[in-house]
Amino acid sequence: MTIHIEDLKFQCIIGILDFEREQEQDVIINLEIDYIYNNEFINYADIAALLQDTMQKEKFLLIEDALEHLSSLLKINFSNIILLNLKITKPSILPNCKVSVSNIYKFNS
Repeated sequence: MTIHIEDLKFQCIIGILDFEREQEQDVIINLEIDYIYNNEFINYADIAALLQDTMQKEKFLLIEDALEHLSSLLKINFSNIILLNLKITKPSILPNCKVSVSNIYKFNS
């Protein structure tokens, strides 16, 4: 099975520049999760809440750090995940463009 969560939008503190550490900024998360169903589903509302709550409570310097942290949390909380494609976008960090970082995580089931 595959779950897609697209355009999960919220504000948080993320970045290395002074203004990024002082002001919340827009962030968008997109993810694709492949998992083993075996009559045990993954509640996508729980995933969205976990991602948003974590990003709003934590203060990450780099998007890469946030990706690693979130992937670990998802694997701990949803042990039947076998593949995670996670992308974090900062849509207003640079003029006239969006900046994103993504990674694909493969987990042993």
